[in-house]
Amino acid sequence: MQLHHQHPWDVSPQQAKEIQNDLKTKVILYDQLPDIHYVAGIDVGFENKNTITRAAIAVLKFPELELQESVIARSPTQFPYIPGYLSFREVPTILQAFEQLKQLPDVLLCDGQGIAHPRRFGIACHLGVLTDLPAIGVAKSRLIGEYAKIPVNKGDYVELIDGDEVIGAVLCTRNNVKPLYISSGHKITLSSAIKLVMQCVIKYRLPETTRWAHRLASQVA
Repeated sequence: MQLHHQHPWDVSPQQAKEIQNDLKTKVILYDQLPDIHYVAGIDVGFENKNTITRAAIAVLKFPELELQESVIARSPTQFPYIPGYLSFREVPTILQAFEQLKQLPDVLLCDGQGIAHPRRFGIACHLGVLTDLPAIGVAKSRLIGEYAKIPVNKGDYVELIDGDEVIGAVLCTRNNVKPLYISSGHKITLSSAIKLVMQCVIKYRLPETTRWAHRLASQVA
């Protein structure tokens, strides 16, 4: 896969922050969606006491949500665990997994944040900008932001707000379950991101993209 932006990965946290602040100017927060035929779930796990990064991509047909292809890449973990810098720890191995794909997805659903991030540049933004693909942050937990009462009915959501800015949504994907934290990553609005995530939900809390990718990323070889 040809990347649309290049930068070093062997960097300090301060250098990583500078890269984030530079690349966040490339993020597009309006819809530039193609006809969607394939959606991808992306997740990362770790092996051997976190010394090996294991990245998984599951590509599903859309709207059927049938698994089309799955790939796994492994590489030594290079960047430390620092909240807010997840992409520098995970994206290099994810890009290796991309190289194995035969079917390039139309939209990425990433396990992590989009703009619901202190510098508005979570892993979904990072992957979206590098690949130039529409990307959505589908996080299981909140990084930043405040919200009103948690929604409890399937399809309901409340805005996730940081200061006076809407940075995402707290989305209930099934009745009376913990919500997901949805945010735009690249080339998609929040409303379109919510709609697409719900179209990828069948009967579980997680969308099928995320379920497949999480299963692959968490499996111990």
